[in-house]
Amino acid sequence: MISTQEVRPMKAPATTKLQIAVLDPNLAVLDYVHRILANRFSVSLYAEAQELSRSLRESSKPDLLLMDCNFGDNKAGEDTLALLAHLHRAHPSLPVILLVSSISGGPNQVLAAARFDVVDMILKPFRKSDINLAVQRCLEKPGTQPAGEDTNEIPLNENISFVRCSKRMREIEAQCRLVARADIPVLILGESGTGKEVAAMLIHKMSARNQRSFLKVNCAAMPADLLESELFGYEQGAFTGAVKSKPGKFEICDKGTIFLDEIAEMPTSLQAKLLQVLQDGSFARLGGRASVKVDVRVIAATNVDIKEAIARKTFREDVYYRLNGFTLGMPPLRERTEEIPILCQHFMRKVAARYECDALPISPTLMQALTSHTWPGNLRELENTIKRYLILADEQTIINELIPWSHAGSLASRAERSGDNNGLKYLVRNLKGGAEAAAIAKSLEGSGWNRRAAADDLQISYKALLYKIKQYNLVPPPKQHELAQAQSV
Repeated sequence: MISTQEVRPMKAPATTKLQIAVLDPNLAVLDYVHRILANRFSVSLYAEAQELSRSLRESSKPDLLLMDCNFGDNKAGEDTLALLAHLHRAHPSLPVILLVSSISGGPNQVLAAARFDVVDMILKPFRKSDINLAVQRCLEKPGTQPAGEDTNEIPLNENISFVRCSKRMREIEAQCRLVARADIPVLILGESGTGKEVAAMLIHKMSARNQRSFLKVNCAAMPADLLESELFGYEQGAFTGAVKSKPGKFEICDKGTIFLDEIAEMPTSLQAKLLQVLQDGSFARLGGRASVKVDVRVIAATNVDIKEAIARKTFREDVYYRLNGFTLGMPPLRERTEEIPILCQHFMRKVAARYECDALPISPTLMQALTSHTWPGNLRELENTIKRYLILADEQTIINELIPWSHAGSLASRAERSGDNNGLKYLVRNLKGGAEAAAIAKSLEGSGWNRRAAADDLQISYKALLYKIKQYNLVPPPKQHELAQAQSV
């Protein structure tokens, strides 16, 4: 145990060790954290916020701050947010880990903390492993983890992992960790295939409900009547064929988490019933009168523009505000291409294990094609591409499939960067041209670059095909170049 007199800023010695500051009024906590981290880091201890602020003004900024808070105490929670706001203004790049005594009654404060570079939360009483893992995620470089562990992946079950190695996805992970502690609805937005379900599973795994059920319901996969009975259950005789009562997913998932995928596809008649569940956790089975009470956390996801759906009256505004306890935006793969090599390795291991075969190497040429592709289908498309490569074992086929779409994607990116008034027209025109170029290239490759056969396949004249080949600058592979030249004579 350290005495009160010993709790003061400790000058970091001349060393290459990363610096960690710890703020906590409890001297026992300071001593415990110091013993955990002192062998690997230069640790400075503070019992008062004023000491920390003064030290930050007078000496070098630490690489990481661990600080106490208690969101269950309104006064303490407000003080924490005020301090975080001050630190964020004065030191905007300083990452913070909160040492939290309680979050009951303070979900809004937890969400507010996410704005101030809070990268993780550790619930008290914590263990040595809790501190080590949180600090490792924030500071340590890849390759420093114990053998057998991969800091780029968080396993969620036997088949699914949350993969994150880019700054953007590590921010998503930090947001998931924070919102997991606050038992409120979450709305996940993003294009199809970006990993919205995986993010929902991560939130559930990190929440206090992780020992309970996680159930997924695809709201676009069934008509309104079936969806209502699937979600809320039904009583005997509620409809033809209902020979006995059956509980719905909300009842089955009591104390757990339900994931409503494609929530924007839910009929508006059902949205009113969902609103009641979100408000007080109660509903009635289909054909029933008695009210059923459940305690279920709702995580919803959609690839639809919710604001536009509200304007079209296809999605209720009151349901949106109930679901929007916290909104998580999943970025498309084209905005985090630096993760493609890691994701390729992950999918290759996963698919090879499923088919009980050896993984295939990915050459620099293939990787270049993979990273240049725009991936309109995002992670789902990438996984299917790796699966095709493993099954076909033909690298060139995969490259040939990717190149035309990459050409179309480059046109779209060029239009997106266009600052003139014709930018939208340019985008539409060239996206259409990119799709046409991809179709022509695929037909030419399928016919072995026999242009007359490709023209017949495309149902256009031979002369029109020659014009399109020149327009889109399509070039045959080297082996077929002489044949193509002969055909044009």
